[in-house]
Amino acid sequence: MKVAFTGKGGVGKTTAAAMLCRLYELDGDPILAVDADPDANLADTLGFPPDNAPEPISALKDLIHERTESKPGAYGGMFKLNPRVDDIPERYCVKRGSLRLINMGTLDTAGKGCMCPESAFLKALMTHLMFQERDKLVMDMEAGIEHLGRGTATVVDAMIIVVQPDHKGVDTARRIVKLWTQLGSGKKVCYLGNAARDESDAQFLRDNLTDYPVLGVLPYSEDTRVAGRERRPPFEGASGLLEPVRQFRAALEAFVSGS
Repeated sequence: MKVAFTGKGGVGKTTAAAMLCRLYELDGDPILAVDADPDANLADTLGFPPDNAPEPISALKDLIHERTESKPGAYGGMFKLNPRVDDIPERYCVKRGSLRLINMGTLDTAGKGCMCPESAFLKALMTHLMFQERDKLVMDMEAGIEHLGRGTATVVDAMIIVVQPDHKGVDTARRIVKLWTQLGSGKKVCYLGNAARDESDAQFLRDNLTDYPVLGVLPYSEDTRVAGRERRPPFEGASGLLEPVRQFRAALEAFVSGS
């Protein structure tokens, strides 16, 4: 099972992705967490100390130029579009129990919007992760909708759109769905509500997100807010979130399997 989390900035997609990874880790189920957000926070949210966070793959300039057979600093030249990447996940991930974490990193400004060696390398690595990795995979994607136009994760088993109970979050979710369905992957969309303070918040989400299933609604957690302020992972002390996340996981697995 390979799933990706997206949504409007600040809705809690990284926290939700980390909580799902944590459940699989607690169960001893092999899980690969992929931080594909340029504003990388998944390592911190999963509780990895800064000195044990994974190095961004995009920062491995010498390796990228070696594998793509490109010249450093040269754009527009010839380079390999299918570099070897099969050894990258194991070499550059960090591990804890059954959990592995890899950070894709981001491109320099000069490289955005072009097929440069770094872009080719990251695309090849993403393809490898999607088609060759045997472990369950949870990807934390960039906030908003711009990244969807690059077709970053069109082969995931489910695109999980995290939505908070307000019209801004719902509007962004609808824009994500529109672009995602244009890519031919609409059947894989589902929603996860987050930060619901009461049943009226949960009902607001169910009433306004009717095109695809709402697989769960996570309650607002003061413990999670405090954990973020104190630089602790959200699952430390937020015991009230574990059961809703377990219920969401069960619904997600059923959604992916088609049962």
